[in-house]
Parts: sequence; C-alpha cells; structure tokens
Amino acid sequence: MKYLLTLLLFSSAVLAGEITNEQIIQNIIKNSIASYPGNCPCPFSITASGNKCGKRSAYSKPGGYAPICYPENVTPAMISSYKHKHGIRQ
Repeated sequence: MKYLLTLLLFSSAVLAGEITNEQIIQNIIKNSIASYPGNCPCPFSITASGNKCGKRSAYSKPGGYAPICYPENVTPAMISSYKHKHGIRQ
C-alpha cells in the first residue's frame, strides 16, 4: 500500500511537472540499487547478518556492476536522460 501511494504521488508530480532534480537523483539511485542482483550494491547496504556491506559492496569493487549509490555519482546527462524517458520538461 505504501509503495502504491508513493507511486501515485510521484506520478502526479511528474504529470504536473513538479519533480525536482533532487527527486530525480533519488529515483535514479533507488532504481540503480533495486536493479542490482546481489545483496551488497552499496557500502551503506546491510548484509543478511545485519552488518554494513562496506568495502564488500559492488560499488567499492572495480569492474563488474557499478551501482549508483550517492548523489555525486549522478551526472547531468543521467538527469537529462531520465527526464526524456519520463516525459519531464527540461
């Protein structure tokens, strides 16, 4: 139910053209983390045993998956692409 409400609020904000770059950045990060197939996409992710992933995360290891974990990892091109894909005015 919470997910549905969030989706509805997000959708209405997009339709109204009221989504901010900060919200887009957070969505890009959430989508990147959600698409990671393992348990430790980011250093701040939590393992099954309840510990932070830290240096064991995919983000911390070179090569392979490169999840977007932090706002500073989101480029202006990613924001522009997101806006284009979702029909948001530039």
